[in-house]
Amino acid sequence: MVEVAVKNTLNESKGTMVLSDTIFGLPVSIPIVHEVHQMQYASMRQGTAATKSKGLVRGGGRKPWRQKGTGRARAGSRRSPLWRGGGTIFGPQMRSYAYSVPRQKARLALFMALSSKVKEGNLIVLEEMTLGEVKTRSMVYLLQKLQLEQRGKILILVMQKTEDLMRASGNIPGVTFLEIRRINLDAVLKADLLLTTRRDLERFTEIWRE
Repeated sequence: MVEVAVKNTLNESKGTMVLSDTIFGLPVSIPIVHEVHQMQYASMRQGTAATKSKGLVRGGGRKPWRQKGTGRARAGSRRSPLWRGGGTIFGPQMRSYAYSVPRQKARLALFMALSSKVKEGNLIVLEEMTLGEVKTRSMVYLLQKLQLEQRGKILILVMQKTEDLMRASGNIPGVTFLEIRRINLDAVLKADLLLTTRRDLERFTEIWRE
């Protein structure tokens, strides 16, 4: 059974919360996490680099000079890769680098990353996330109370982004928001700390158990 402490905005203990073993209590397999992470990065590559081959270069349809008797090397087209302005040999072409892994493996890698955060004590759960006013200083004050301002990049998981939360945290370096339905392995791995509320975590468990 996996448990995590629940706190209020003043960093006072409000008991514990039992987490799902199938999501937050898995042993971590680095090869699986690495494979899925590489797949995600490959899918984000644009693949727009392209060069013109001999067949794509404009012009060069006429033979530059006759085959014999000029003293020069034989040439059939000005589009030759050996000529300046000619085509490129084996140059990059537009392509998609995306590939896929089994859906269950992708989910497993995400759950392993979340389990790692729990084991390292880097999952902070609040009773509720309330700010005194919609200002940056309110969010800074909250992070200071929770003693999180010096713990690196913070990913705040919410059911739905609100304008108030975005305005309060938009100017704080290292703090990002992500809706639970858009959570992904790369976002979890980049974050040093996950911050959420009891209600949002319960909803997260309901969604990902389906």
